[in-house]
Order: sequence, then C-alpha cells, then structure tokens
Amino acid sequence: MPGLRRVSPVTFTVGDMTDNSPGPASAFADSSTPASASGEDLRADGEAALKRLVGREDARLREDQWRAIEALVDRHARALVVQRTGWGKSAVYFVATALLRARGAGPTIIVSPLLALMRDQIAAAGRAGVEAATVNSANVTEWDDVHASIAAGEIDVLLCSPERLNNPQFRDEVLPQLAANAGLVVIDEAHCISDWGHDFRPDYRRIRTLLSELPHGIPVLATTATANARVTADVAEQLGVSREDGLSREDVLVLRGELDRESLSLGVVPLPDAATRIAWLTTALPQMDGSGIIYCLTVSAAEEVASQLRGAGIDVASYTGRTEPTERESLEEDLKHNRVKALVATSALGMGFDKPDLAFVIHVGAPSSPIAYYQQVGRAGRGVDRAVVALLPGPEDQAIWDWFGSQSFPDEDQVRAALGAMDPVAPMSVMALETQVDLRRGRLEAMLKVLDVDGAVRRVKGGWVATGAEWHYDAERYGRVAQARHAEQQTMLEYESLTGCRMAFLRRVLDDPDLADDWACGRCDNCGALTLPGAPTSEAVTAARADLDRVGVEITPRRQWPSGLDRMGVDLRGKISSGEQAGPGRAIARLDGLGWSGALRELLDTRDADGAVPDGPTPVLLRGAATRVLDEWEDLWSGSGLTRTRTIEAVVGIRSFTRPQLLEHLAPGLARYLEIPFAGWLGAAPGLEAPGRHDLNSAQRLAVVSRRLGVEESTRASLGGRSVLLVDDYTDSGWTLTVGARLLRQAGAPAVYPFVLGVR
Repeated sequence: MPGLRRVSPVTFTVGDMTDNSPGPASAFADSSTPASASGEDLRADGEAALKRLVGREDARLREDQWRAIEALVDRHARALVVQRTGWGKSAVYFVATALLRARGAGPTIIVSPLLALMRDQIAAAGRAGVEAATVNSANVTEWDDVHASIAAGEIDVLLCSPERLNNPQFRDEVLPQLAANAGLVVIDEAHCISDWGHDFRPDYRRIRTLLSELPHGIPVLATTATANARVTADVAEQLGVSREDGLSREDVLVLRGELDRESLSLGVVPLPDAATRIAWLTTALPQMDGSGIIYCLTVSAAEEVASQLRGAGIDVASYTGRTEPTERESLEEDLKHNRVKALVATSALGMGFDKPDLAFVIHVGAPSSPIAYYQQVGRAGRGVDRAVVALLPGPEDQAIWDWFGSQSFPDEDQVRAALGAMDPVAPMSVMALETQVDLRRGRLEAMLKVLDVDGAVRRVKGGWVATGAEWHYDAERYGRVAQARHAEQQTMLEYESLTGCRMAFLRRVLDDPDLADDWACGRCDNCGALTLPGAPTSEAVTAARADLDRVGVEITPRRQWPSGLDRMGVDLRGKISSGEQAGPGRAIARLDGLGWSGALRELLDTRDADGAVPDGPTPVLLRGAATRVLDEWEDLWSGSGLTRTRTIEAVVGIRSFTRPQLLEHLAPGLARYLEIPFAGWLGAAPGLEAPGRHDLNSAQRLAVVSRRLGVEESTRASLGGRSVLLVDDYTDSGWTLTVGARLLRQAGAPAVYPFVLGVR
C-alpha cells in the first residue's frame, strides 16, 4: 500500500498469552465457520509469529486465539473476545497485526484508555523495530509530530485514546486517512462502549461512528476481560453496525471463555472502622510475600492510607487521578521492580497495568460493581501460582456509591437548557456554557460527549455547536441503567456476607458460560483454603486511630473569577484583586476521606425520613477538632510559647438557612475560645431570604452567591478594621468564602481567613 512500510512480524513480550492445550469452547462462537484453504499455512505463520512474540519455541496459540486471528486475517471479519485477564488477548491483535502487515496491509489502530499499557506496548514495539506511536493526554507536545508521521505513512501501530476520536483536528484531518488505510482496528477494554458496563465512557460511543465509516474489508477486533452477558450482547451489537456503503450488517464472532483464575485466593475481612482496617493493613502487609496494590474508593482515602502505612514503616506510595503523568510512570516502574511494597491507588491504576508477579490486591472499601471488582483483582496472580485477594468493606461505602451515582446523566430540562444555549455556528466553550446551565463541569462535559455521540451537538475548534438535529431524551433507558447500577451494589453487599465459594459467586454474576452448578474454587476463605489475619491488636488500632486523629486541611483561596459572568448579570471578571482576596483557609477534614471524615459526613450529609437536614449545636467531638485546627494554624498566630499572640481580631459567621443552629453555635463559640469579639454575620441581601442551591456548577454557584450574600449593617459597624476569621459549615466550590472575604475586605478588614468544618 502506498506510503506504508512493510515490516517483519513483531516480537513483543506481553503477559501470559499462550497455552499448551486448547482453550474452553465458547457457547457464543460460530463453530460452523470453515477455515480457508490456506488455513494450515496461516496458522503456521501465526504460531511462528507467536514464538517470536513471546520468545518461546514451545509457544502455541490457544484454540480461541487462533479462531479470532483466522477470522481477522483470512476473512477480515469482526470479532469480540471476552476473556479473563492474563488469557492472552494482546497476543491476538499483535499476531494478527504481524500477519496482516507481512501481507502488505496498513497499520493497526488500537483504541485504548490505558496509558500504562500504551507505554509498555510502545517500548516493546521499539525493541522489535516496529514504529509505534500514541496520541493521548500525556503526550500533548508530541501530537503534531505523530500526525505528520501518520500522514507520511511512517507509523505501523497507532495507540489512540478514545478522547482523541473527537478532537476536531484529529477527527477531521487525521482519522479519515488513517481509517481508510488501516489494516486492523482494535478496541481494547471494549466494555467501556456499553452504558450497561461498570466503566462506561461516553468517548467510547464514538467508536460506533468510526466503525460505521470504515471501508469494506477492514477487520475489527474488540477485547475485554470484564463483561457479563448483557454487556457482551450490547458491545457485539455495536460492532455489527451497518456501513455507509450499504453493505448488510455483519455477524460478529464472539469468543467468550471461563472466568476462573486458578491463582487467586479470595477473602473478605469485616472490620468495624477505618482505624481498625488500617491497623489490619499494618499487621498483614509485612506477612505477605511480594508486592501488590491496595485499592481505595476515593483520592483522599488513598492518600490517607498511604500516609498511615508509611508512618508505620511500610514502603508504599499513593497513585490517584491527582498524580502527575510522569510520576505515575515512575510509580508503575517502582511497583513492577518491587521497589515498593504496594501502591495505594484509586481506579486510576487499573485496566492495562501489567505486572505478572503481582502478589496481592487488597480493597479498603468495596467497589460498587462485581464486574469492577473482578477487573481490579484480575491484576494479581498472572505469573505466580498464588495471589491473595482481600476485601475490607467499610460502612462509608454506600455513601460513596451514592455520590458517584448522583453523577449520572442529567435530567431532561437541564439537557434541553444546554441545547437551547448553544448556537449552530458560533462555538461555545464549556466555561461559557456553565453560565447558562446549572450543571457542574464534570457532568456538563460528560453530557456533551453523550449528545455528541447522539448527533445533537458537535465539538469544533473553540468549543461546541448545536447541530439542530432532532434529539430524544431516552428516560426509560437511563432509568434501566440506574436500576442496573443499584442491583450491582446489592450484589456487592451479598458478596461481602457470602458463605459459599467466592469465585463461584463472581463467575455466576458475570454470566460465566462454563460455570458448573456445583463448582467451587477450593481456594477462597469460605472454601477453607485461605486464612487471612484476624482483627488487629488493640495497641495497633489505638496507634492507627491516633494517626487518623490528625486535623487540618488547607483551603486554597480563589484567585480568578470565571469568564462569562456578564451574561448572568454579574459584574465580575479577570483576576481577583489582592486587596479583595481571602487568605489561606482551613477545615477539619475532607468529607471523602477517613478519620474525621466519618463524623463530618454524619453531620453534613445526614437527612431525616422527609429529606430534611437535621440541625443543632456543634457536636462535642467536632468542637474539639475545630479548636485544635485553630491552635495549629500558624497564620492565626505570631510569636511562640508564652509570647504567642493572635493575628486575627474578630470572628464573622455566614448565616445558614439549612443549619442555622449549627452556625449560631459554632461561630460565636470559636470567638469565645479565641477570646476575641464576635463581630456578626454575612447574610442574605434584602429580599433574598431563600437559600441558593449548592448543587450548581462553579459559575452558577458564584452568580447565586454574589447576588445573595451581603454584610449585615451591625456587622459592618463592628468590624472596625480588624482581621477576621470567617466561619461556615462546609465549602464545595469555594465561592461563598471567596465572595464573603471580598465583602469583608471591602468593608475594611485587612485580612480574612476562612474556616469550615468540612471540604467536599
């Protein structure tokens, strides 16, 4: 093919790809499909490529690996491979790529969300003399060079993140040429296509459009380890979309194998609270061989657990969505080479991380889906005979599940408002759209991606435009998905209290086609083959609780107003002047962590049977925590010891409509503790007595606060040019504290330091 190099079959080294015996027959495969006349020669070529791929002369393709490769290379078909982690799905597309390229086909496009896997595959490609490249969020500075190499035909394998599929330049200029000349299209982690899956990603739905526009004869492979029967059927249906040339829909070859992982020993350790779970970790980890992963549900929890374990002398590091890309790569290498005992991670370290000798996976808090749980524990035991998998569920798990569930697809009126605000010609940025729609940025961006896939909007240079196409709000489907999510949560709770075989349970709920009714793994705690450490000693729990008792989270002050506020009638723009800024603030803790987070969630997230927010004086425990924060807050004090004096001279509270008793007790109480005057309140401006919504996006929230909040006259008279401690119950967007500080600075306060109980 013009402009494309022909290369020798690749010699990557990737995972456990082979077997010396045929794999299990699949009930979903079409066994009647005959091999071509050259099938024996093709298989011989494939076996030879595999030997070079894994560097073993005894390597043989599994039977289902061969069936997928034959379908792709000989018949240019579409195939979906659903097999457990470590089965060798990567071998299918690398061997197929080698065979297709040796026959003069174009490059392989691999769509994958896995930056860690991309790094491993590109490194292996380089060692094999194959030109591989990637375009993703971690190599922005290289995009132009990669695009030029694609245009010049110099790329053999392109790994592309799904988000790139709708980058205007890539979508309109690069992708059409690449798709027209592709030898193979691979969709890795294909369960992300399905909104029934545990990890649905709107960007993946664009793959349906990509497949529908592929020229006839380009084979397509989709792979995943985590799909039940419903997700498998949904993905297969999307793979079989009709093409623009009018050809009839193709049948998709589905190869689905058993899910048992013979190296995994599963167990559950129920413990009463966060301190006991951390104490258990400090006791159990030194007893475990090798290195592994400790999963947490939130970023704050991961950082706190890592800090606690390091304090106990265990060599761990945190790995979350906040971790910089370069640091992630370094941490992955540390774990692969056993330079750390464990990475304490969120789901940011998941699909695609390949360490065959990973010896354990521990969850501090349960994922909301058994499919997500199986996917994460599947990282362990790929190259060792036995790996320990332990789940330490927590009482806060349900609240965290509920929060993530609240980020589902918006209501129809919010979607219609967004569509109505957009122009068919003039692009609107997400920041500008925030001023027109009461959705937080994350939900707004996710909604736009779904609308883009549905054809109602289009991403262009400079933002988003409305297409004018008719759009239907599929409330029934969204409701069914929400019900499915709830059912998965109940399944995880059932797993936690299970008395039977744990692996059999997971195989059953994941619709394993090869599970026999009376099968049991013989390896889990309930089968009697795994004994995990029991409850830790009271001394260990006391030590962990003392560490968790630390208080004080910094609140970084806002320095810039959002753009587009003039459209909302708010005259704020640009940088916040230094004379109107808040100083650095403090909170007792974040609500999504451990330690004090539980008490804060109980106070700030509790509602009664009617949905009302309970109110009352500050709980005694939180009073002590609040005063400790003030005592340890260096900005509030000058000097030391007996000469230490306060730098703040008055306390001002922000009136609350939802918890008036709490604030009326907290703010004056802190003034009494500091032995300084309570100067009064910031409250609603005249005529605006109703509270503003707190579930708005940043710009909307700021607009509400700026119109509503004012300095009460008695407060203005009491300030007297004094530095102020500004007190509220919690902060989320930060705009209430920012606007409140600005008002107080304008009223003559030379400095304002915000204090809240919790940070969301």
